[in-house]
Amino acid sequence: MKPKENTEKEIVESSSASSRKRKPTRRIARETAVKASYAIEIKSCEISDVLSDPLIIGDSLPPAYTVRLMSNVARYKENLDDIIREKVVKWDFHRIAIIDRIILRLAITELIYFPDIPPKVAINEAIELAKIFSTIQSGGFVNGILDAIATDIKSGKFKIS
Repeated sequence: MKPKENTEKEIVESSSASSRKRKPTRRIARETAVKASYAIEIKSCEISDVLSDPLIIGDSLPPAYTVRLMSNVARYKENLDDIIREKVVKWDFHRIAIIDRIILRLAITELIYFPDIPPKVAINEAIELAKIFSTIQSGGFVNGILDAIATDIKSGKFKIS
């Protein structure tokens, strides 16, 4: 069953409480997006469900950047996965670790749909997330794929919106 897409506003409203505050940094927002995306992948639940789960976001509201990032990943997930498949032609997509796929989706979303994020920042953040949540070797794997995608973007293969 495909999860229902929620708008960013619906996600924030469904997970908000007046006594909770937002976490400020984009690094924390990305880490929250990784955790929430993993829960969605494993449990097949809604974005709003995981972004209101205290085990994922603590006692705060989900960072606005997390909501924005995850909304875009949900909207473009199939396209993102196709981009990953194109770059790992000698590797079965489903053999890529779940956490590495999640990190790649988040970073590719930043590269393509977030022109305000410099590509180097998106790539470096993804490498660090891979080192934190996956393995040290995952950092190199993520770097190689994202570098190839960034080169394609620079050459005009992907339209940046």
